[in-house]
Amino acid sequence: MPTPAQMHIDRLLTNLSVAYIQNEQNFVAAQVFPIVPVQKQSDRYVIYDRGDFFRDEAQQRAAGTESAGGDYNIDTTPSYFATKWAYHKEVTEDDRANADQPLMPDRDATTFVTQKLLLKREIVWAQNYFNTGIWSNESDGVASSPSSSQVLQWNDAASVPIDDISNAKVQIAGTTGFDANVLVIGYPVFWALKNHPTVLDRIKYTQKGIVTTDLLAQLFEVDKVVVAKAVVNTAAKGADESNTFILGKNALLAYAAPNPGIQQPSAGYIFSWTGLEGAGAYGQRMLRIPMPWRGAGTERVEGEMAFDAKMVAADMGFFFNGVVA
Repeated sequence: MPTPAQMHIDRLLTNLSVAYIQNEQNFVAAQVFPIVPVQKQSDRYVIYDRGDFFRDEAQQRAAGTESAGGDYNIDTTPSYFATKWAYHKEVTEDDRANADQPLMPDRDATTFVTQKLLLKREIVWAQNYFNTGIWSNESDGVASSPSSSQVLQWNDAASVPIDDISNAKVQIAGTTGFDANVLVIGYPVFWALKNHPTVLDRIKYTQKGIVTTDLLAQLFEVDKVVVAKAVVNTAAKGADESNTFILGKNALLAYAAPNPGIQQPSAGYIFSWTGLEGAGAYGQRMLRIPMPWRGAGTERVEGEMAFDAKMVAADMGFFFNGVVA
């Protein structure tokens, strides 16, 4: 009698495959600050002097006399440079001819390249916005006895995250005249807030009684709370994986202009180079480049992304560093 192995030869399942493809919603780089489409890779923009606009200088005017007057300064030195990032994977005619379902070499290559660009965009965003020494206002999370420039870490039941964020909002508004309207938090921070006793006490009479980002936004009086879930493997290829949340255990409270525009301040702006043919909102595009010298039918699936994640107004952000243990 034939054995089971002789009666059935294992093949790839056509209705199942496993790939760790991160959902695009896990990445926050496109969800926080306004995107400014630009036609040139680099240019300058204008910043008006805030102090000149906030100074009380209007005077009483007697009949027949000159009115009080003045001027304001502008700074035209700030600039952006939309760095171009790129990654590719090649697909050969042999790959297509030999691929069994559910493998689809062209689709898989496109997904692979897209993930690489999303990771790079998130990492650049974190480096430019989600770090110490960037914003005018910041606090460090500590395990006990916080000083005036520190906060008790929010995973501690005795901490006061609502007060900490409220104080940060007051500090930003007192300097800039604008209310912070977005809170960006790392995934561990989200769960610390979700399980915090003071937060749970505030929302216990709501319809669901479950802490969501919408409820947190209402609680902290911001337009939205954005949770960063993207993970990066920092190990070299072939080594054991070393995965970590890109935005870590930190939080950023900021004012983000609803839309970019003339005389519209914002803690940050994303300058995306859309002047290239086929470029999308983030200066991204996918290219299929024939490479017949690598074999008939060989194509390179290449992705590009050109942008500058620019901190524009340091006083419109408040960074909480290591705010959970």
